[in-house]
Amino acid sequence: MAWSERIRMKSKLKWLALGGLVLSFASILVHLFLAKSSASFVQYGVVTAFTEDLNLIDNPSRKGPGYRRLWGKVNVLEPLQPYANPRSRPYPVPNEQSNGFIYAKIHGGFEKIRTSICDLVAVSRLLNATLVIPEIQESTQSKGISSKFKSFSYLYDEEQFMAALASDVIIVKSLPSNMKEGRRRKQYPIFRPKSSSSPNLYLHEILPKLKNAKVIGLILTDGGCLQSILPPNLVEYQRLRCRVAFDALRFRAEIVEIAHQMVERLRGSGQPYLAYHPGLKRDTLAYHGCAELFQDVHKELIQYRRAQMIKQGLIKDVLDVDSYARKGNGSCPLIPEEVGLLLRAMGYPPRTRIYLAGSETFGGQRVLIPLRAMYANLVDRTSLCSKQELANVVGPESELPANSFEYPPSKSAKQLKEEWDNAGPRPRPLPPPPDRPIYRHEKEGWYAWVAEKDSEPDPSPSDLREQAHRLLWDALDYIVSVEADAFFPGFDNRGWPDFSSLVMGHRLYKTASSKTYRPDRKYLTKLFNSTSDHLYHPPRNWTLAVRDHLNKSTAEFGIVRELHQSKPKSFLSHPLPECSCTTVKSADFLHTEKGSDLQILYETKDECPQALQKGLKSVGAQESSADDTETQEDETDTELPESDDNSQADTMPSADQDEEMDPDD
Repeated sequence: MAWSERIRMKSKLKWLALGGLVLSFASILVHLFLAKSSASFVQYGVVTAFTEDLNLIDNPSRKGPGYRRLWGKVNVLEPLQPYANPRSRPYPVPNEQSNGFIYAKIHGGFEKIRTSICDLVAVSRLLNATLVIPEIQESTQSKGISSKFKSFSYLYDEEQFMAALASDVIIVKSLPSNMKEGRRRKQYPIFRPKSSSSPNLYLHEILPKLKNAKVIGLILTDGGCLQSILPPNLVEYQRLRCRVAFDALRFRAEIVEIAHQMVERLRGSGQPYLAYHPGLKRDTLAYHGCAELFQDVHKELIQYRRAQMIKQGLIKDVLDVDSYARKGNGSCPLIPEEVGLLLRAMGYPPRTRIYLAGSETFGGQRVLIPLRAMYANLVDRTSLCSKQELANVVGPESELPANSFEYPPSKSAKQLKEEWDNAGPRPRPLPPPPDRPIYRHEKEGWYAWVAEKDSEPDPSPSDLREQAHRLLWDALDYIVSVEADAFFPGFDNRGWPDFSSLVMGHRLYKTASSKTYRPDRKYLTKLFNSTSDHLYHPPRNWTLAVRDHLNKSTAEFGIVRELHQSKPKSFLSHPLPECSCTTVKSADFLHTEKGSDLQILYETKDECPQALQKGLKSVGAQESSADDTETQEDETDTELPESDDNSQADTMPSADQDEEMDPDD
């Protein structure tokens, strides 16, 4: 009897075990099915997290003093409005009997392409020439990219470009067939102008050759072909540059569609977002000598690139420089950790939505860890878009052979013996110890060559394709950054063609009163050095000094400083006063102090046309009534006292004040 009960018990246990296995197997199948069916929606997890996080903070409809301080418009800049239309009368339309054709090849990344196209259009009108749609070499040199988009159309809308400039320049898609053969035979003169080329160069040297040959070629590698500041009699050419950059150069429809979806996702639940561009690019770091700010292989990569630039004549300096001294004078970018500390000092809450712009962040995710620890809602295009959405931007592409890693050929014992015998006199009787073995994970990746070679290999087909893709990622980031409620540049290159400087110039033109920070890296580095031992718990006066400086940088103080530093090198980084007008009369500023930043900002501005002012007044009345309502709803926000935005100079905080504060108070 006992024996039969044991048998029944064992059989029951077996059935229970079998049932458990069946249920486990079914659970695994269900999980696999759900994972597969929801794979395309993974990217929206960050948007869901946005909603869950920010619904805990505040009602988005309540915009009290704290909100306005961080996200609101800069009141003193609201009179500035975009106005790039021709103001000279008459403004002649382009003559169909032009002096000839200009074709151009543009080398470089996103920033150089954009500034070069604007300069090309201005030069074409200056020479009364017909412009052939420029060729973007970053896309034409890449193999396997989508045949649907070629050269100029890989990034921009050709039809919009031609239509928007119909009253300024005659633009054609290609040379006439009888001239194409002459170009292939290199019968036409070719010039390589610099970004500092003057109008006299074109009028006195290039124009006669254009009239003679009827076709000239321009090869642009310097991020432009015309000097930034033009004589007063050529002010209409400056406005033409603005019309090209801000109206004619419209990205193709696929890019615009995805970018606007990204903006909508970032603004989910009615919340604002801040765009941040680190400016950590290998070429930038090498040019300014910032290698010592990095470690290991990244430092070696920067130094190798710097040595290349010295050899090419791009740098007139020594290879090894003091990177910390360079950072002290403002030549190196702010690292992401420093930007996070600055945003904390400004009062941005930990759940602030921050969009990371830029197709390249040198140092990878490791340099972003401190910033991500302070602001968990730090996202980029890969967080907001699915792989399929990004693939739609790229278009259909052909397959490329994979970059298979090849181990170096092994040497026989005889070869090693011959190398040892031919090595010459040795400083010690024993042979040197063998090198540390280099593992596969150290060799893979775009920097794999550092482990074995002294020279960087030529880019592979997949590398060239990735360079073309970066143009598209920069285009997406450009739109998101221009539309952002606030923008913070980690590095703006002081006017030279740079992503941040172009975004800042576009925001200054489109909505001058939007929150755009223009930090003085030299001053901020001194601030960081003054409290290096208490960065995460700084003294109260340090936080006040940061707020004072950054608040002033968004207003007239920062704009006037950029006028002197950036505009002489890149007009698009500071398109004022040529491309703007004001809704206030100059007489309204007679009471301001002579020589003040406010007086400098508005003294040379033209008044906006009456029709434009009427439209702005109706919009402004609606916004002001809404703001008044919101102010009545929220009168309880308490903030640190702000210093006067109109103060004339930044002052370092006193070292003897040691009161500490929580920056999130």
